[in-house]
Amino acid sequence: MKKSYTPEAIVRILQEAHSQLASGVSVRELAKQLGVNAGTLCRWLRRYGGLEISEAKKLVMLEKENSRLKRIVAELELDKSILKEALKGKY
Repeated sequence: MKKSYTPEAIVRILQEAHSQLASGVSVRELAKQLGVNAGTLCRWLRRYGGLEISEAKKLVMLEKENSRLKRIVAELELDKSILKEALKGKY
């Protein structure tokens, strides 16, 4: 069963795991201790490494806003395209 982690939980896990990584524990061993895939842990480290919990919350909020704005732009581009086609037919 796939377990879903919130960004806040991931940051907490990484903060606790940072000392183990610094002491020489391999990513693979650490991932096994945490019960996650080594690839998942590497992805978490790339994305959330060095972030504070408040920064992770803000990152998620900004990503949601960005996807909402991209969707709006795509809809407007579609509307613009439809209007251009309609104008071509009139003249």
